[in-house]
Amino acid sequence: MTAFQRKLLYGAIAAVIVLAVWWYAGGPSLFGTSGAPQAPVAKNDAAQPAAKGAPPAPGPGGPAKPVAVEAMTLAPSEFIHEVSAVGSLLSNESVMIRPEMAGRVIKILFEEGTAVKKGQPLVKLDDSTYVADYNQARANLDLSKANNERATKLYSQGAGTARALDEAGSKLKVDQSRIELAKTNMDKTLIMAPFDGVVGLRKVSLGAYVTPGQDLVNLEGIDPIKADFQVPEIALSEIKPGMPILVRADSYPGKSFTGEVYAIDPKIDPVNRSVAARARLPNAEGLLKPGMFVRIGLVTRKTENALMLSEEALIPRGNQMFVYKIVDGLVVAQKIRTGARREGKVEIVEGLASGDVVITAGHMKVREGAPVVIAGQDKKP
Repeated sequence: MTAFQRKLLYGAIAAVIVLAVWWYAGGPSLFGTSGAPQAPVAKNDAAQPAAKGAPPAPGPGGPAKPVAVEAMTLAPSEFIHEVSAVGSLLSNESVMIRPEMAGRVIKILFEEGTAVKKGQPLVKLDDSTYVADYNQARANLDLSKANNERATKLYSQGAGTARALDEAGSKLKVDQSRIELAKTNMDKTLIMAPFDGVVGLRKVSLGAYVTPGQDLVNLEGIDPIKADFQVPEIALSEIKPGMPILVRADSYPGKSFTGEVYAIDPKIDPVNRSVAARARLPNAEGLLKPGMFVRIGLVTRKTENALMLSEEALIPRGNQMFVYKIVDGLVVAQKIRTGARREGKVEIVEGLASGDVVITAGHMKVREGAPVVIAGQDKKP
């Protein structure tokens, strides 16, 4: 017998054994003549009527179990219509403090990162050389005054010449100019803040010799602070000086700052088809910093009694938009018309009213007419 024949023999024996086991278990009694599943014979006690007062057993056509969903009740609120833009903040005034005179730093009169007032001394340079120049100029001026008085007196007595009088007067004027220059140079050794602001990190140390134009410390005027941003050309007609803005920064989520547009560039950028604008906003607490990236909303108008709904509740169907309302515990599909959108919410222009309860989460699990219950609320008995 070949190997192939042996395999056929073993397969036939296995099939006979399986058939015998099935027949012994009563397999033929499970099927009718048609082969369709037969309903089991009911027991005597199941056919008896239910006990008095007991609820009937639910059949296949009984009421469906309510599905738990999340919902919100619409209420009117103020909605601010905005033109969105992005931009960055910059100081209202900004300057790098630099000396006009050379000298050694003998005093640093500020703390880094602190607020200073206009006219407040910041750095003092060694002024000994300039004081000496001033004293010399003062002595020369005193001598010139005496010589001028003497020449005037002699000329009035006929003993002096007009030339001598002119030379004495000219020398007096020169010495007066020199003392003013010496005093100015001496005063410039005390470097003061040109405006109110916050000083940055100093770039020199005590005892350093500085030259004219060398960086000492930056001073930033940040209250108010400015915001520079770009507005698309298509929105140019909606912005104008004096219009309010809302500024939002990633550093302060959920918080917005108010300001006002005060300047619009007359030229449109031909590359990105936008126009530059600048706004100013209060910053008394110093929360906003120059260079910060911000999102800006230019307030074009306000709707006092707007109905705002979470975008998650919207159900698009072709070119139309629907939501699921809950009416008497049942789902009702409602066609709506939407308006402006902002921060995950959409304005409902038509189709809903104040007090309507709208499903915001779980609407993918239900259909129109289905019973629902709002998650977190007690079910009615």
